[in-house]
Amino acid sequence: MSDSPSPAATPVLDVWCELQCPDCRGALDDLRALRARYGDRLELRLRHFPLEKHKHAFAAAQAAEEALEQGQGWPYVEAVLARVEELDREGEPFLVEIARELGLDAEELDTALIDGRHILIVDADQAEGKAIGVTGTPTYVIGGERLDGSRSQEGLRERIEETADRLLAEGA
Repeated sequence: MSDSPSPAATPVLDVWCELQCPDCRGALDDLRALRARYGDRLELRLRHFPLEKHKHAFAAAQAAEEALEQGQGWPYVEAVLARVEELDREGEPFLVEIARELGLDAEELDTALIDGRHILIVDADQAEGKAIGVTGTPTYVIGGERLDGSRSQEGLRERIEETADRLLAEGA
């Protein structure tokens, strides 16, 4: 057996998000900046927290899961959030259209919405979010700390970076 320490676990940033939420669109710049700064050293994990007031949010969460399975999770999330007003107006056909624009298997995504294959994932995320006190989106959890971006995004990226840097230093 070797003495070398096992590679440190990559810090995880859980991003509780809702794809019909304008505040989540506002968080995209922060997420892009975090991705640019950390690359593979920080795992950004999409977590679903569809809100009752947005009637297409639950379908959008399922569509994002299917896009994730097809290898385009974050690009899909960003594309939907960038055009949140269209999702408001058009609903599920818009979700399928985005998949087509990104070169995903749009028919498969449509089928996933019909057969509900990702509902359990979305339900589980929502239940976990409620259990840890998520009330709005975006909410971030890193290193056991919950940061609520639904009220204000001000200073959040800096706090996420401080925590990520600390976790990376501890793991180094």
